[in-house]
Amino acid sequence: MDQEKPDSDSDAASSSDSGSLVGSITAEELRQWLDTDEPTLLDIRNRDEVEAWRIEGADRTEIPYMRFLSASVTNSVEELAADIDQPVVVVCPRGEESASVVEMLHQVGIEAVNLTGGMHSWAQLYEGFTLDTEPVLIQYDRPSSGCLSYLLVSDGEAAVIDPLRAFVDRYRADAAEHGGTLVSAIDTHLHADHISGLSLLAEQSESVEPIVSTKTAMRGVERVSTVDAGEPITVGTTSIEPIAAPGHTSGMTALYVADLDLLLTGDGLFIEHVPRPDLEADAADVRDAARTLYRTLTDRFARFDDETRIVPGHYDPSNTERSHIARLGDVRDLSVFDMTEAAFVDSVLNDMPPRPNNYERIIDINCGTEVAEDEAFELELGPNNCAAGSTSN
Repeated sequence: MDQEKPDSDSDAASSSDSGSLVGSITAEELRQWLDTDEPTLLDIRNRDEVEAWRIEGADRTEIPYMRFLSASVTNSVEELAADIDQPVVVVCPRGEESASVVEMLHQVGIEAVNLTGGMHSWAQLYEGFTLDTEPVLIQYDRPSSGCLSYLLVSDGEAAVIDPLRAFVDRYRADAAEHGGTLVSAIDTHLHADHISGLSLLAEQSESVEPIVSTKTAMRGVERVSTVDAGEPITVGTTSIEPIAAPGHTSGMTALYVADLDLLLTGDGLFIEHVPRPDLEADAADVRDAARTLYRTLTDRFARFDDETRIVPGHYDPSNTERSHIARLGDVRDLSVFDMTEAAFVDSVLNDMPPRPNNYERIIDINCGTEVAEDEAFELELGPNNCAAGSTSN
């Protein structure tokens, strides 16, 4: 998908302390630009920050901000930046230090722009893609973390699946744009990587019914509906069938929309990886959870044929596709489907990434046992890390 490169001269500009103009670019413009693979990302954060969380999908160079400060004193900025391919997008936590570095680069003739708002603005980027039109199904992508949510609109009603608290206003607006009123907010499982929008949506409107599986902890809302596998959820003229999909968590529930022959797998199955089974289970039970996950993938999902489409709850942020949907038959090419149960358990448990940032506190907030307001956005910054590292193609 070709996009025109943003024009750094015509983009918005911010003023430095010296009064000169520093070219800038928004997170949305950067996302479009990355589709062409043209810019170099110059990340000036500290190494531990970069290793924990970065913008994927582009050539990148990492030079800490303090080295630029030292170079500015010794008049060696040009030498420090000599090997950086142009054009350059400079990235820092909030867009402040990077604005200063952009000005240094301009002074030595290097074409550079600043990511306005830095990594925080990247975390606020939220894109919607219409996957189906009858009924309407919108997939929401937060590229900073790889979190996916969904809006289903049918005959004047709408349901949001796995809503993020940071974007609850978006779901209402998009439902209205497609002629629907939000009537249901559904969590497929207890999330450990982001704060759910379930309780906030319920607090804001009595017309919104918050729904969780019977094995999912209560969400700190006075009224919450629970559903068992096979008990339909109706949205307009469309029926959603909950499918028990334990393994990632004991209450993990996939959602099947027969009208679309589409399975919203939540964290029950991803397109390129399988879920990790250790976020809920303790060390004594994690092998049991992995065995349960194997049976979900090979037995509970066996009723769906290869043409059934799946849409997951997460993806690897290094995958820069603009929408995330696949035939189940293609996903069955994952090596897990050729493994014995014992081999699968060993493979998954031997290769898991670090747990999501602040996952224990995020779980407590999503359970309703702890409250977070001003710091909620900060807690969920970073990648989702909900997939196991092995069992890919």
